[in-house]
Amino acid sequence: MQLDPNSHQGSEQDTQANSEIDKKQPHVASKRFFGSHASRRSFLGRAGLFSAASVVAGVLGSPFSSKNGGDIGDVVQAQDINRRYNRPFDYNRFVDKAYRVRVEAARLERSIPIPPHPTNGDEERYPNKIGSDSRGLPHNELGEVKLEAYNSLTRALTTQNPNDYENIILGGTRKLVNPQGPLAISLEGINAAQIAVPPPPSLASADRAAEAVELYWQALLRDVPLSKLQNNTDNPKVLAAVEDLNKLSAFRGPKQNGRVTPQTLFRGSVNYVGSGSSTKYVTPPGVLDGPYISQFLLLTIPWGTQSVSPLIRTALPGNDFLLSFQEWLAIQNGGSSGKSIKYDPKNRYIVTVRDLGEYAHIGGPTYLGASLILGSIGTPLNPGNPYVNSRTQVGSAATFAVGHLQALLNLGTSRAIRASYWQKYYVHRILRPEAYGGLVYNNIVNKSQYPINSEIFNSQALAQTFSTFSTYLLPQAYPEASPTHSSYSGGAAAIAGVNVTLLKAFFDENFVIPSPVVPDPNDPTKVISYSGSPLTVGGELNKLATNYAIGRGHGGIHWRSDGSAALALGEEVAISLLRDERLGYNEIFNGFTFTKFDGTRVTV
Repeated sequence: MQLDPNSHQGSEQDTQANSEIDKKQPHVASKRFFGSHASRRSFLGRAGLFSAASVVAGVLGSPFSSKNGGDIGDVVQAQDINRRYNRPFDYNRFVDKAYRVRVEAARLERSIPIPPHPTNGDEERYPNKIGSDSRGLPHNELGEVKLEAYNSLTRALTTQNPNDYENIILGGTRKLVNPQGPLAISLEGINAAQIAVPPPPSLASADRAAEAVELYWQALLRDVPLSKLQNNTDNPKVLAAVEDLNKLSAFRGPKQNGRVTPQTLFRGSVNYVGSGSSTKYVTPPGVLDGPYISQFLLLTIPWGTQSVSPLIRTALPGNDFLLSFQEWLAIQNGGSSGKSIKYDPKNRYIVTVRDLGEYAHIGGPTYLGASLILGSIGTPLNPGNPYVNSRTQVGSAATFAVGHLQALLNLGTSRAIRASYWQKYYVHRILRPEAYGGLVYNNIVNKSQYPINSEIFNSQALAQTFSTFSTYLLPQAYPEASPTHSSYSGGAAAIAGVNVTLLKAFFDENFVIPSPVVPDPNDPTKVISYSGSPLTVGGELNKLATNYAIGRGHGGIHWRSDGSAALALGEEVAISLLRDERLGYNEIFNGFTFTKFDGTRVTV
């Protein structure tokens, strides 16, 4: 249908005919709506809604670059004509536009190539599945999974028949967490199969041993104040951990001048897919600056007429679990130890390694809270927000204000979990750190000769763990240990990645946080002023994401690489949601511009 510029709309017969065609042949409707290349150029120059800057460089050249795609034409021309001549709102065309935008969003997402999904090969390498996650299934006396049970799991994951999931053989009372969740089709954002993560370290590698050494040190240092993780520290355990990690051949955590230091100890990192199947290791901007804990975990959250205190309920020292092999085996089988955490009766700020592990265990209004804190401290909106320089308008929960952002935070959380769990169940199925600890124990105590890299056995971390806890198992901070799904990639870290990326897209990340604080070393229920180098919103949001990711390691339930890869995965989910969101805006908008975890600036 061609529009007559002097007519309000096409004839009634045209509208009826097109409606019938649309029902039978949606692709014809899409082609008619998006029109010619000339229409596209005219629209782009006029409205600015779909500029080339709306797509991140390196992902798509243009939102309309697919050879099978069309252009937005008729409906937008009608919209401009109605504006020019002050004609009544065209309800039918508004509904039609919504349909076309949804079709275009689907086409754009489908046009993104499916990347390779290499695994570390452990599932195929070991017939007894010692490199794969099997917790919750029945195991033999050494903790090796019964293959009938493991096969019942992989059968369901292969057929994806809902009835087969009900036939998975469990070893105890704990149920598997949401294995069908990743198969849900999201109506916005990228499909999980289109997001690449690096292959995780293999069971026998020096990389895996290095991550294990770090985890054993995280357990040993659980009751050490985080204020001791700085370069002028006198804490002997911190200094011993730094020395031990520097001896490793493949430790991938943050470093200064090529070495682990007290200031870099247990700080977060992000892993991207590098060239080929390699891994690109990065430390996000701001993560090494200032205090270990992000300001967003230390400031009161203002929530309308109420407020949320940053003080947390935390575990008392000595709450460590899975120290005996019998307790460890019961948990692997999906049972319970019958134990529980003993909590400090007094709430306090996050001041120790254990405190952050407990916060990451239970969580709080972390990212919603950050959005409210940002407003309360006077953080400007992202300079690209179309209402920043508007003479007559402000945004709302509909578009471009904090309410709009908060809706995306909730949506992003769900979509990031779908993407993370897809990697967990349908690609990698990587063993949890506690299971690796069982292999270490069996090699030493039962002479099992599992293929574990020697660097873990030669480490001070393992020697001090045995001296402190009388075990070679990895001490856990939670009585239930890990959730009943595999380790890679980390779900909580994926949530952190998507939420922090959305926050950076809506706020000015260069804003310097006024009056930063740190917990009072003499009273953990109070804070005092921080007087070091300036702390920016972007840096402290990056720190918030990595605090949460590495905090799961403080609990003993995640490898560093689990969180590092998941942060990048969550970031990719956020970018895809923003890309789809932008297609529907009416405002003149040049795109969301922010800094990724790897330090590159992008516009979506």
